[in-house]
Amino acid sequence: MKISAFPKCYIDTISVEKKFTVFDWVEMAKPLGAEGLEMYEGFLESHDNAYIDRLGDTIRSAGFAMPMLCVSPNFTNPNADERKREIDKEAEMIRITRRLGGPRAACRVLSGQAYPEVSIEQGVEWVIECINAVLPVAREYDIVLAMENHFKDGYWKYREFAQKKDVFLRIVNAIPERTYFGVQYDPSNALVAGDDPIELLEVVKDRVKTMHASDRYIEPGFKIEDMRQADGTLGYPKGLTHGVTGQGANDYDAIFRILKSVNYDGWISIEDGMNGMDEMKESIDFLKRMREKYFQG
Repeated sequence: MKISAFPKCYIDTISVEKKFTVFDWVEMAKPLGAEGLEMYEGFLESHDNAYIDRLGDTIRSAGFAMPMLCVSPNFTNPNADERKREIDKEAEMIRITRRLGGPRAACRVLSGQAYPEVSIEQGVEWVIECINAVLPVAREYDIVLAMENHFKDGYWKYREFAQKKDVFLRIVNAIPERTYFGVQYDPSNALVAGDDPIELLEVVKDRVKTMHASDRYIEPGFKIEDMRQADGTLGYPKGLTHGVTGQGANDYDAIFRILKSVNYDGWISIEDGMNGMDEMKESIDFLKRMREKYFQG
């Protein structure tokens, strides 16, 4: 098991505001003690090979691996031409993942947005079709597609189509590929979806390829029952905040016991820093202690 970092706190800063670049982030991450740095598609200023190779060289020269490129394909778009463009984009991101991370690096895949006019049956069918369309590209480049139980890409209008466990599992279970397709598990996303993170992990434990590790805190004066929306999800309401991993609502001892039971040897990435780099460092140190306790003890 190896530990990486993903700067959720700097997505807008790098991708939209352009206050600093992904190269600056690589330099900033050196004191964290992570072994890898996940990337996000929005961090990339170019898809040209020269630029991608320069970024890959920078990551490796800083002592990191690049275990996963976070991509947010929208496979539920009602427009067939738009879905085809999303397939083509995911294929391009697979190529870039291989160039940045090498063989068996992961490229994230999502379902898409929960458009009000798209039924569950139709959305599931489209997502399965689109994932199967990009699987041959993943095999060609020796890259793993990791489907995340996601909440919502920050630049989407609607929440994740497969946010709830039952829809997510319908899609995952419909794709038998085990080498080049699996799960990107995020316990906090299960929490905000109104699902039990431990129950979800028990179901998908033998298909987990990568994992995001963050935590959520319920602030004093709030109750989780009061935050639920009509569909059972929590969203990102006031009172539910980010914090140091291992000190919030997620049971990381239970998570690590389950991962140990299947001899998990993939990457776990801190997806946080919302309250500063010091908390990200503290979260990474926590994961290292858990790794030693369950995998090296």
